[in-house]
Amino acid sequence: MAVLNDEQVMLRDMAREWADNESPVTAFRKLRTAQRPEGFDPEAWRAVAEMGWAGVVVPEEHGGSAFGYLSLGLVLEQLGRNLAASPLASVTAAATAIVLGADEGAKTAWLPRLASGELVATLAVDEGPVHRGINGLATTVTDGKLTGTKMFVAEGDSATLFVVAGTDGLYLVSGEEGVTRTHRHMADERSHADVRFEAAPAIRLGGPELTAAVVDRATAAVCAEMLGMAEQAFAITNDYLKTRVQFGAPLSTFQALQHRMARMFTELELMRSAVEGALEAIDARRSDTDQAVSLAKAISSDTLKLVSREMIQLHGGIGMTDEYDAGFYLKRSAVLEATWGNAAWHRERFARLNGY
Repeated sequence: MAVLNDEQVMLRDMAREWADNESPVTAFRKLRTAQRPEGFDPEAWRAVAEMGWAGVVVPEEHGGSAFGYLSLGLVLEQLGRNLAASPLASVTAAATAIVLGADEGAKTAWLPRLASGELVATLAVDEGPVHRGINGLATTVTDGKLTGTKMFVAEGDSATLFVVAGTDGLYLVSGEEGVTRTHRHMADERSHADVRFEAAPAIRLGGPELTAAVVDRATAAVCAEMLGMAEQAFAITNDYLKTRVQFGAPLSTFQALQHRMARMFTELELMRSAVEGALEAIDARRSDTDQAVSLAKAISSDTLKLVSREMIQLHGGIGMTDEYDAGFYLKRSAVLEATWGNAAWHRERFARLNGY
């Protein structure tokens, strides 16, 4: 477990309190029923931005706090516990690309607006139904005009700023000129869109090495959300087993169920170590950051899949109903498992990075 400083402890506790009081799972249920086109509550996003969370990885000179990725992970973990529908991870991924990019004008123009929550931005990489890394992309740029199609773009319905991966690096596309989006309905009821760029004006941020670095950071952010979801799904299930009486005794007294909960507990501890290790590697700019991220994503995908499915199983019939929250965790889990590469893809990548 990472050792947190006083500021990080305050940040984590503030995020937990806000998520529990202002964005419980019931808020997501209402959002799903309302079917908002942007896929999130603008008022809640405004509150998140006002607390400074949108600028956690943005330098102070551009309106952020520069707290780093471990701090961002603490916030995303707490939001993930309650399935808070927020564009925070996507906005941060786009901001990271601009921060690490070479265009100083883009930093001055866009980072303060992202840190303040004024704009929603996102990272657009994948061009097919399966994540295949950053190689083999078909999106091209000619004379400053970007053309290509990106699929399953998170927050693609409402984003006004896109960081787009092309054949030779990352590009920044702003505005609606040359941009066409098509909503894609997903199991988790969150915002996803296919986005078509047709000669859209683009600013180059950097080469393929920048694309790889930004995707790794976006992947680590997803892992942090997955950690929060897994921890909460486990806690809800544990409480249920302690209170549900069957055959004259609480379910928690049955040894077979105790073994299943013990297995989940140990896997969650391993997951936390891997996720926090990846976030710390990013902040320390370690040379093995790519390995740490792939390790975290592989473990996170396997563990959240286990815990979300056990949540359904151990709740019995009620776990299958829409009136209960277990299904929300299961559906969001399925989407995040595939985001930026599933467990199998990252295990293969980890092996390749280690020379196998």
